Amino acid sequence: MISILLIVFFVALAIGVPVALAIGVSSFIALILIGDVPLEVLPQSLYSGINSFPMMTIPFFILASDLMSGGRLTQILINFARDLVGHIRGGLGYGNVIVGLMFSGMSGSALADAAGPGSIFTRMMRKSGYDPYYAGSLSAAVAVLGPIIPPSVMMVIYALTDGKTSVSGLFLAGIVPGILLALSLMVLNFFVSRKHNYRSHSERVPFITLLKSFIHSLPAILMPVLIIVGIRGGVVTPTEASAVAVFYALVVGFFVTKGLTLKNIFGIIVNSTIVSCSLLLMIAMGSAFSWVLTYAQVPQRVAEWMTGLTDNTLVILLLIAFISLIAGIFLDTLPSLVILVPVLAPAAYMYGAEPLQVAMVIILTLAIGMLTPPIAPLLFIISASGGLRIERLSIAIIPMIIAEMVVVLLVVFIPEISTGLPNLFGFKN
Repeated sequence: MISILLIVFFVALAIGVPVALAIGVSSFIALILIGDVPLEVLPQSLYSGINSFPMMTIPFFILASDLMSGGRLTQILINFARDLVGHIRGGLGYGNVIVGLMFSGMSGSALADAAGPGSIFTRMMRKSGYDPYYAGSLSAAVAVLGPIIPPSVMMVIYALTDGKTSVSGLFLAGIVPGILLALSLMVLNFFVSRKHNYRSHSERVPFITLLKSFIHSLPAILMPVLIIVGIRGGVVTPTEASAVAVFYALVVGFFVTKGLTLKNIFGIIVNSTIVSCSLLLMIAMGSAFSWVLTYAQVPQRVAEWMTGLTDNTLVILLLIAFISLIAGIFLDTLPSLVILVPVLAPAAYMYGAEPLQVAMVIILTLAIGMLTPPIAPLLFIISASGGLRIERLSIAIIPMIIAEMVVVLLVVFIPEISTGLPNLFGFKN
C-alpha cells in the first residue's frame, strides 16, 4: 500500500499534476487500497489539517510581507546596506547578505527574497564589475535566510505538523542558525572578493548620510523585533502577532514610506490571497497524506530502520539531514515538510534528540535544497531575472551550498546553536 502511495505520487508529479493534488490523489488511492477505513477519513483529514487558529498566521504573515515590499522598504534596505559597506572590497556582496538578513525578517520566504532584493542586488553587483554568476549565486544563497530568520512560514507549518514544537520556540531557534548562515556567506564573499578584487564604485558616505539611511530603514528592521518581543513578553500570541504585523505594515506603507496607495493595495491583497490559498491547500492535502503514513506505521518502520543502522543520536541527525536534503532537491519545501516531519521527527525523538534541534536540521536542509538542481527554484528565479544560464549558475552555487551545509553540521553537533536561545527565554520545545 505504501509502495502504491509513493508510486502514484511520483507518477502524478511526472505527468505535471500540481503537487498538492498529487498528494491528495495518492492519499485517496491509498485509502481505497486499505479497504477497512471509511473514505470519510479523507475530507475529515483535509478539514482537520487547516482547522486551527494558529493556521491564520500563514495568510497574515504573507500579507504583511507583501505590504512591506509594496511599501518600498526593499529599496530603503538596499540603500542602507550600500551606504554602510558599499565602499569596501566586496562591499556589495556584504550588502547583499545584510539586506537578505533584514528582509528575511519581513518576508519569511526564500522565493520572495530571491525575486525582490536578490534580483536587484544581482544587477547592482554586475554593474560594479562582479562576475555575473558569482553575483547570481550569492543572491540565491542569501535567499535561503528567508525561512530561517523569523517570522517564517516554514516554521509555522512545522509547528502545526509536529506537536512537540511551538511557533514561538521555532522563531527563537532560527535566529542563531540564520546569523551563522549569513556569516558563512560573508566569509566566502571575503575570500572571493579578495581574490578577484571586487569593489563597488561607491565612495564612503558621510556619517550623517549613513545615519539618515539607518533611520529610514528602521521601520523594516523593527518589524521582526516587535514580533519576537511581543510574543515573548506575553503581549500577543504568534497568531495575533501576525495580525499586528499586517497593521504595522499598513501604517508604515501609508504614512511613513508612503509606498502604499488605495490603487495598488488591492493587487497586493489579491496576490497574497492566491499564495495563501495554495499553501493552505498544500497543508490540507499533506494532512491526509500524513494520516495514511501514520496508519501504515511508517514512522515506526523508519525508526526501526534507523535502529538497524545505528543508535547514535548524532548519526541519526546526520541521516535526517541527508534525507531532507535529498527531498529538498526533488520536491518543493512545503510538500517535503508535511511529508517528512511526521516520519523523521518521531524517529529522532526516540533516541533523545531535541525537538528544536531536529526542526532546525530539517528546515535548514530543505531550504538549502532549493539551491540544488533539478528543481532549484531559487536558481531559476535568479536565472530568469538576470538572464543567466542555469547550468553555469548551478556550478557557481556549489561553494555557497558547501558553506551553508557547514552550518547544518554545526547545528547537528552543537545542539545549543538551535536550543540555547529558546531555552534562555523559557521555551523547552
